[in-house]
Amino acid sequence: MTAVILAAGTASRLRPLTDNLPKPLLQIGQHALLKRMLDALAQNGFDDYVIVTGFCADQIVSFVNHHFPALRAAFVHNPAYATTSNSYSLWLAGLHVRGKPFLLLDGDILFPPQLLARLCDDPHQNALIVRKSTAVGEEEVKVQLDLQGNVCAIGKEISKTVTAGESLGIEKFSSHASTDLFRILDRRKGLGDFYEASFQEMIDGGLHIHAVDTDGFACMEIDTPADLVMAQELVATHRV
Repeated sequence: MTAVILAAGTASRLRPLTDNLPKPLLQIGQHALLKRMLDALAQNGFDDYVIVTGFCADQIVSFVNHHFPALRAAFVHNPAYATTSNSYSLWLAGLHVRGKPFLLLDGDILFPPQLLARLCDDPHQNALIVRKSTAVGEEEVKVQLDLQGNVCAIGKEISKTVTAGESLGIEKFSSHASTDLFRILDRRKGLGDFYEASFQEMIDGGLHIHAVDTDGFACMEIDTPADLVMAQELVATHRV
């Protein structure tokens, strides 16, 4: 299975730290966030990667080539990273994974290898990681689950009264779901919405996406200076 990492964004909420540095290269403890992610993927047997770049793309490419010289990675550049959403970056990765099973990861997530193993080992072909909590903010991508533990709604606009928690930004898709997803992205890629809108369209069409609970594993998305402080604390206390 191929791992697709989206690393194209400008990380404007973390400026000035990200004025001239892409967010995946921020140091968390002794290592860059991207190194932690690639190490976790390697520990789970991944050896084929697609990395979508945008802002400071040359730094991402140089970092990977320097720290992981044997890595089998295809770099896909999003030249319109400043004006497009992550759905467009994902659509660009379709050149390599359309119609094939793949793992999707946002490039700003801190997580332990064991959590990734839980997702990979889950028997459902299509699944995503959910940090279950009712304490979610307006900016978090929220999920609503049905009685079977499948995602029935996903997006930032979901009411806190019905949400089961936050989608972490790591998903796995079967070859069939991959074909359907990129067919939808062909149509939606220029709308400016997030890729979760395409997930929702697949769900509405009958696709089951199972929710895999973080269940005590420390993990988080890093968007703000406060998030960065929390991430440093998680690493310092060996929780990740």
